[in-house]
Amino acid sequence: MVSKRSKPWIHRNSRFIIAGITAVGATITAYLTIEKLTGGTVVCPVTGCDKVLESPYAIVLGLPLALFGFLAYAGMGTTAIAPWLINPDSQKELRSKLENWSWLLIFVGSVSMTIFSSYLMYIMAFEIKSLCLYCISSAICSLSLLILALIGRNWEDIGQLIFTAIIVGMITIVGTFAVYAPIHSPAAEKPGASGVTTTSTPTKVALAEHLTKVGAKMYGAYWCSHCQDQKQLFGKEAVSKLNYIECDPKGQNSQTQLCVAAGIRAYPSWDIDGQLEEGVISLENLAKLSGYQGSINFNNP
Repeated sequence: MVSKRSKPWIHRNSRFIIAGITAVGATITAYLTIEKLTGGTVVCPVTGCDKVLESPYAIVLGLPLALFGFLAYAGMGTTAIAPWLINPDSQKELRSKLENWSWLLIFVGSVSMTIFSSYLMYIMAFEIKSLCLYCISSAICSLSLLILALIGRNWEDIGQLIFTAIIVGMITIVGTFAVYAPIHSPAAEKPGASGVTTTSTPTKVALAEHLTKVGAKMYGAYWCSHCQDQKQLFGKEAVSKLNYIECDPKGQNSQTQLCVAAGIRAYPSWDIDGQLEEGVISLENLAKLSGYQGSINFNNP
């Protein structure tokens, strides 16, 4: 009597491991998504993490990139556990088909996620030039899913698998470049340009002129969404009156050395009468801190 050959350990447990990895990835991306959508501050274990998370690459179609990452991990996790929901005794054939199709979907998804994550790692290292442990952790999760997709089962047609990977890879690369094309477009807004869409009232312009007159300075970076929020409070006309100092070397009229000399650690930062104030500050508080004596009814002409 010939005994049946038992499945390798990795084949028996690969779906459990995939489900665990997707849970880790989903947790990371869910945290980043919630903080972004609620205007919270992400706790960064290393310096420079905020620069990556506030960069233009962190927004896709007007939504946080982390949200799409969460949906991808959630989808992969659901695909991994889907066959467990089918009764293996009464619906054996259906479960077998679902296992085969789910493995193909896991492979396709992991290839796409790994390629996209690799592009983001390149951007982080060579464009933004800052370190984000959350992003690296997510990239490791994506790569781990691809490895498990390859070794987690026996693939009968390796040639077909390679062909599928090439097609998925090409689609992913083209889609990635299309999504981020506006950032590299010559017609896109230049770094350092205000991009402010709100209109200033005379009282906001008066406050901005007062801040400049008393020597107040606003330090920021062109990629910083909180800096943009601060500018939006003033409005387009008033922003042009501010003494704004661009800290990123890639920004327009960059004055990085001034930022270093001033000890700037966060964006935006305000230097008012020799005191540094970090974060977005309401116009009322700016008026108070700078000794402004004019009207503080900033929302009305």
